[in-house]
Amino acid sequence: MTGEHDVIVIGGGIVGLSVAMQITRRFPRMKLAVLEKEAGVGRHQTGHNSGVIHSGIYYKPGSIKARTCVEGAAAMVEFCQAHTLPLRVCGKVIVATSEAELPRLNHLLERGRANGVDGLRLLNRDQLREIEPHAEGLAALHVPGTGITDFTLVSEKYAEITRAQGGTVWTSAPVIGIRKDGTDSVVETTAGAFRTGFVINCAGLFSDRVSQMAGERPPIRIIPFRGEYYDLVPAKEHLVHTLIYPVPDPRFPFLGVHFTRRIHGGVDAGPNAVLAFKREGYRRTDFSARDTLASLSFPGFWRMAARFWRSGVGESYRSVRKRAFVAALRKMVPEVREDDLRPGGSGVRAQAIARDGCLVDDFLFSRSGNLLHLYNVPSPAATASIAVGRAIVQMAAEAFSWQ
Repeated sequence: MTGEHDVIVIGGGIVGLSVAMQITRRFPRMKLAVLEKEAGVGRHQTGHNSGVIHSGIYYKPGSIKARTCVEGAAAMVEFCQAHTLPLRVCGKVIVATSEAELPRLNHLLERGRANGVDGLRLLNRDQLREIEPHAEGLAALHVPGTGITDFTLVSEKYAEITRAQGGTVWTSAPVIGIRKDGTDSVVETTAGAFRTGFVINCAGLFSDRVSQMAGERPPIRIIPFRGEYYDLVPAKEHLVHTLIYPVPDPRFPFLGVHFTRRIHGGVDAGPNAVLAFKREGYRRTDFSARDTLASLSFPGFWRMAARFWRSGVGESYRSVRKRAFVAALRKMVPEVREDDLRPGGSGVRAQAIARDGCLVDDFLFSRSGNLLHLYNVPSPAATASIAVGRAIVQMAAEAFSWQ
């Protein structure tokens, strides 16, 4: 055995590390280890997102996402300030470009206020231009509390604090099996075996697969969707002062292509949302037969595809046709031209889909014996990671009778 532990956290992304940090803070006598398959922490969803600290305006009032986002955004700003991590509270505008979007914009205002988001105000065209001189729209919603940071650096700080509080963070330790041994579990990795009293599965893109290793039949399947970005060329970065978002389609958990200022400089445009043929497929050419078969053999995928095939075709078309991608951006900033954009990075979202084809839009957890599985911790997971970590630790303490 590599070691005897009280609790193992599987996954060194921002959520797993927040859980570990909160456990070592609240239960300092517990021996904890984080197991991360990569050589460093925060290498996947955490390290491939836009760095936006969301305000909590999009989420259904009363949902876990709404509660944790508002609390978590404030906690994230405080954390970054306390640890001198990069932070800019720049605000954002959500722009309605058609009459049909105006009722949805007003609904977002009502939802944001219900969630306790401060400072929201509707803007007319002239007021929008005062904040974003190059933006165009019939109306907009100003969200002044939205910020940006570097979530990889935040994750590394979580890991540093976890170690300082007595925990261990193992990297290059992919989990390959989980088995029961009496009342304990043994987590097998390529770096050795770890005996533990409790397991918390925070494996993100592989959360369903990790649960299957433990003999579970997860209620969902993780389907990977790649989000592709363009970068504004430096000469055109002046076209975007803050963050510029469209009014989202309420049927989808994706926010649509938008403009985002990055904390280390530059402006992103995107992302779209297309099916990835590998769970960590950041390039169009990335392919895994196992991952593709897992997606295409799941009945829920085809039920979802039948429901939303038109949107899927549109997203795929924008992926291969830059002109279509730019057309979506120009609805908000008409001065943008194809030559103003160059290929940028990409990320992969772990989208949980139920067997009936429904996109799981809120956090989804399940407990089995001494294991707690986090199947779906979608955006705003990074923003809300401190609040989510606290909530998960409270859930574990109650489920496992931790004193």
